[in-house]
Amino acid sequence: MTYCVAIQLDKGLVFAADSRTHAGVDNIASFRKMTVWQPGDRVIVMLSAGNLALTQSIVTLLDKGVDTGTGAKESVLTVPDMHGAARLTGSAIREIYRLDGAALKTQGAEFNVSFILGGQIQDDSMRLFQVYSAGNFIEATRETPYFQMGEVKYGKPIIDRIIRPSTTLRAAAKCALISMDSTLRSNLSVGMPIDLAIHRKGANKLAVLQQIEETDHYFRALRQAWMDGLRSAFKELPDPAWLDGGD
Repeated sequence: MTYCVAIQLDKGLVFAADSRTHAGVDNIASFRKMTVWQPGDRVIVMLSAGNLALTQSIVTLLDKGVDTGTGAKESVLTVPDMHGAARLTGSAIREIYRLDGAALKTQGAEFNVSFILGGQIQDDSMRLFQVYSAGNFIEATRETPYFQMGEVKYGKPIIDRIIRPSTTLRAAAKCALISMDSTLRSNLSVGMPIDLAIHRKGANKLAVLQQIEETDHYFRALRQAWMDGLRSAFKELPDPAWLDGGD
């Protein structure tokens, strides 16, 4: 399984993804689920979830070029804006489904892929999309400025409570890592290392592109501080009024 989260803020974008993939308890491996393009005129970050063979094929197609039906190929390096990048991702998904969908069906396997795609191309607006297995997509809004994929339930509460469009990049990165840690503690199918990317609005290069290992000093300190803070806050909560006489 996996857990990926991306957050759109007034000042930029924050992305985080785990790197665990497995096909049973005795077949566990690590593969990066974050792909980055930053050739100079654009910054695009893609997070992937689902069948690894399919997502890798789709990312390769996006990198090398998708046939647009006009005889010319278009890639994430040539699309004029982020909406075009989302549409191109949908086209790549449908093309891989055309090539592999029938074979998967005969083996009883689902065509299971999803992507989060965000970034900024030249002077166009910074945008964030979630793309589904059918190739359709939705865009983040000020009311819902984040997307998650995979094991979303464990890390969602803190994002709902903390994230607003006005949240700083530092605070959002911290929130994304706590969200990731909450998922790591509750689900063994999500695992380290964590890939973290931060894009500042208007920049032509990522401000942060970091792989966080289990031994990372900041992540370990953050995890401990969060656990201690939760325990301290819990102790301060009032006891239920209907339990007279204590224990």
